[in-house]
Amino acid sequence: MELGEVRETRAWQAVRRHPQLCDAALALAVVVPVILAVRRGGHGEEPRMLGTADMIAAAIGFVAIAFRRRFTLAGLILTTFATILFTVQQGDRQPMLMIALVLLFFTHAAWADRRTAWLTAVCLGAVVCLSGVIWAGGSWYAPENLGALAWIGMATAVGDATRSRRAYVAEVEERARRAEQSRDEEARRQVVEERVRIARELHDVVAHHIAVIKVQATGAKHILHLRPEQVAPALDHISRSSDAVLKEIASVVGLLRSSDDLDGGEAPATEPTRGLARLSGLLDDLAAAGLRVDHHRLGEARELPALVDLAAFRIAQEALTNAQKYGDGTARLTVAYTADGVTLDITNQVRPDVPRSGSGYGIIGMRERAASTGGALTAGPDANGRFTVHTDLPSADLPSRDHAERLNARAVDGEQVLS
Repeated sequence: MELGEVRETRAWQAVRRHPQLCDAALALAVVVPVILAVRRGGHGEEPRMLGTADMIAAAIGFVAIAFRRRFTLAGLILTTFATILFTVQQGDRQPMLMIALVLLFFTHAAWADRRTAWLTAVCLGAVVCLSGVIWAGGSWYAPENLGALAWIGMATAVGDATRSRRAYVAEVEERARRAEQSRDEEARRQVVEERVRIARELHDVVAHHIAVIKVQATGAKHILHLRPEQVAPALDHISRSSDAVLKEIASVVGLLRSSDDLDGGEAPATEPTRGLARLSGLLDDLAAAGLRVDHHRLGEARELPALVDLAAFRIAQEALTNAQKYGDGTARLTVAYTADGVTLDITNQVRPDVPRSGSGYGIIGMRERAASTGGALTAGPDANGRFTVHTDLPSADLPSRDHAERLNARAVDGEQVLS
């Protein structure tokens, strides 16, 4: 069965590669039996020699069939004209030319549009039938004339059906191609989004702890000779911060390995379990690193959706880390629980000696986190030299991502990024 399918496929491919040779073979396969039938004679007729008219008709039929794809309409008109001439001369239609006409009508209908195919069939079919009525001595209802019309109509109908089927198959293949392309684009988009999310998570995790480690290491270097008894607590803090960053990096790297480790079981949690409930631990780490945070909470704390809770914590972590790196050692954090969600305001005084801009990835990451929850974030300096980060994160009936992106796009106008 499989070998048969392979042979059929290869044969069909050969036909597609050499259509002209196939048409020539078809013309030969049609002309030779017709010549033999004419030579042998019909039922009750004596065999006869082929005349000049028979040879000319056979030659016209062979050429018309052999070149039916390249010169379809021209071959159809010339064959119809030749049929009329032979009908006028012999008083009957040439069978070879009628067979060629049927094949040409089929070919024309298979490639032309429906209106053109049927208009051509009606006009030329009427001319062929009228020539039989006038010069072949038959009536409109004679079997020969009705048969000619029937063959012409059937060939056109089959050709039209073939064209429709080919168009349907092409449309199905195009839809399948577009669907496959859409799946590939969606897969690439998901990969890009996942890479951005992992990069954002790594930035948020590493930046805070590395900043704390840097401050502690720098302080330990300065007090090593003056106050050696304070070096040990600084090194302990560096050790704890290093352990914390290693654990969180391992948690994020688990995102990359989870698909290989799963064997049909439930997916493990792929998001670090952090939220505003652990904000006090973050403030303690920053205090140990030398940043004094004036923390205020407005409204009664309540449980937030996991995505909103994590986004709020990461935004606060990134904004306070920037305040530690670029500020004067103090910052103000206000967390307000509203009926619609939670609002964060982080403000710090910017030192005049810091560079005007950083990499910008921190602000981008905060804005993306806010947008992922349907919220909006603004960040930038004010006229008094303070850098302010403000974000509104909804907790229910989240807006669409497009709406959030439009909010953030408007919020970006006029901002100066520090990260």
